[in-house]
Amino acid sequence: MTLGEKLRYLRQVEGTLRGLEREMTQQEVVRAIRREHRQSISQSYLSQIESGARPHLTNTTRMLLAKFYKVHPGYLVSDPDGYHNELISDVGASEDSLDLWLIDGAERFRRDASLRHALLQIAKHDDTRKCLVLLGSIIENPGLGERLMEVLRPDADEARRKTA
Repeated sequence: MTLGEKLRYLRQVEGTLRGLEREMTQQEVVRAIRREHRQSISQSYLSQIESGARPHLTNTTRMLLAKFYKVHPGYLVSDPDGYHNELISDVGASEDSLDLWLIDGAERFRRDASLRHALLQIAKHDDTRKCLVLLGSIIENPGLGERLMEVLRPDADEARRKTA
């Protein structure tokens, strides 16, 4: 994946996380960076990076975009030829990787509003790993998931019974 593709993907993810139901525009990113980080990047520079006209970032821009998108600065480079992200080892897995994986899943299941919402909520949590481990523990306990759904989402449980 090229640096430009990664930045376009991050704009899409950021729009989803901010509840826009669409990708953020480059201009919206520029304004948000200025508002949230009190630093600036021009829309034309962002456009040149995304289009590939500028294949590299300055260190200052890399750090600013990494901070804004909440990714590791090392992510903001083009992948080498032949690189496949499916080969990421457990050692390289991090909270950010889990979050991006969940956000990607939310986009793939965007037609299922409840599932999409759940995946995004887990991705937004400060400790994504802990959320997933907790979910695994709930599933391992027979009946606990159903009891929790009855208490936490009685309307969903009632709707499920009506359709059954």
